[in-house]
Amino acid sequence: MKKLPEAEFEIMKIVWESNPPITTGIIMREIGSEKGWKIQTVVSLMQRLTERGFLRSEKKAKERFYYPTVEKDAYLSFETEHFMKLYHKNSFMNLVGTLYKSDTISNEDLASLIKWVEEKRD
Repeated sequence: MKKLPEAEFEIMKIVWESNPPITTGIIMREIGSEKGWKIQTVVSLMQRLTERGFLRSEKKAKERFYYPTVEKDAYLSFETEHFMKLYHKNSFMNLVGTLYKSDTISNEDLASLIKWVEEKRD
C-alpha cells in the first residue's frame, strides 16, 4: 500500500463514509465546489485511485460507479504506522511526549490514556 496524496485521501474519506457505489457526481456535491474542483479533476482523481487499487469501477450505461477496495481501517493503520516510523522512531512514548509538550493532549485525554494503559496491562 502507498500513501495517498491529500486530494485523493479527501475523496477516499467520502467513499468510505458513503454507501457504495459512488459516482463522480456524489463527490462533486460533497466537496467539489468546496475545493474548487472541476468535474474533470474529480474524474482524474477517481481514475488514479482506481489505478492505485483503492477503487474498483464499473460502467453502466453512461455512468461510472466506484466501489472501495481498501478498507478505511486498513489504510488508517498503514498511515499511522508510517507516521510513527517516520516521525517518532516507532516510539509511542515519543509521540505522547510530543503531544504533551505541545499542549495538544488535554488532561482528560491523558487520564483516558492512563486508564487505557492500565486496562491493557490487566
